[in-house]
Amino acid sequence: MMRPMATVHQLSRQDARRVAVRAQLLTADRPDDVLEVVRHLTFVQLDPTRYVAPSADLVLWSRLGSSYDVGELRDLLDTQALIDHHQLARPAEDLALYRAEMTRWPGPEPLRPWQEDVRGWVEANDGCRRDVLELLRGDGPLPASEIPDTCEVAWPSSGWNNDKNIKMLLAHMVERGEVARAGRGGRSGREVLWDLAERIYPDDPVPSPEDAATERDRRRLRSLGIARATSAKMPSEPHDVGSAGEPAVVEGVKGTWRVDPVWLDTAFAGRAALLSPLDRLVADRKRLTEVFEAEYYLEMYKPASQRRWGYWALPVLWGDRLVGKLDVVADREAGELRVDATHQDEPWSAACVDGVRREVDDLAGWLGLAPVVLG
Repeated sequence: MMRPMATVHQLSRQDARRVAVRAQLLTADRPDDVLEVVRHLTFVQLDPTRYVAPSADLVLWSRLGSSYDVGELRDLLDTQALIDHHQLARPAEDLALYRAEMTRWPGPEPLRPWQEDVRGWVEANDGCRRDVLELLRGDGPLPASEIPDTCEVAWPSSGWNNDKNIKMLLAHMVERGEVARAGRGGRSGREVLWDLAERIYPDDPVPSPEDAATERDRRRLRSLGIARATSAKMPSEPHDVGSAGEPAVVEGVKGTWRVDPVWLDTAFAGRAALLSPLDRLVADRKRLTEVFEAEYYLEMYKPASQRRWGYWALPVLWGDRLVGKLDVVADREAGELRVDATHQDEPWSAACVDGVRREVDDLAGWLGLAPVVLG
């Protein structure tokens, strides 16, 4: 029997933007539970940059407002309700979807040459791998600095990872499902701690890699609202969603999208929001250009003379539009949250200006700083 053709949703750019903003929990109807927000978003990125605040905290503040307590995220990580997997805090119950890929490390057959090389390097250092597991079993969790390097073959790199054998071995042992991040500690209190994965990951049934990929796509689309079926490969979380959801066409944009229909045809009440530069709403630069007709790049790695918006400029959302950037600095010594420059991508209405000012004041209060608007 032939399956009926799925309805192709006809969306304007505004429709598509509102789907994305609803899905990312950035409407006037704010959520109020940290764990439920992360479950819905599927992760928050644990980037250490504190120019304003760590990205994970900014993402949660953008949704929850100043009622968000940064201690809640730390507690959820400490109790392993959230798991640090590749510096992404994911709900513990989702880890089985990633353990599925670990069962076929270093990847599905046929392996690519680089995967063959990785497998060969790990096999050549099997003695060190076993040493790591034995040490962690008895003394873990431990930072990498306290794990002896007994590798017989050095990691073959001429770049940042040259001779960083334990660092690279631990990374591959994560991919094999043998070790996992267990918080931070060590002498500095900031080193990543490593432990046996069996002590960190819930003992949930692991689906097949194919079923796991399908479910990851479904959850990703639920959190994004609208996305492409395929996109360029990303180093961490993909932007594409495979066959999840239903097909959609966005007026004025070439190609077909996938949309989660749960976000269609519902009332939209927007607000002002200041976003982390790593926020998922702006992470897909192609979608940003095509649907939001906006531009954003993180400029912290550029020389100061080449920056257009600022080192850690915050994208500004007004309703369903990305309307500018704020060059914000948290000057903790002076006790100030300073806005060094305001970049308007389009003229801001009086209501927009008021909304952005309220968000700046809220951000300052949440950080325990006084707001100073200069730009």
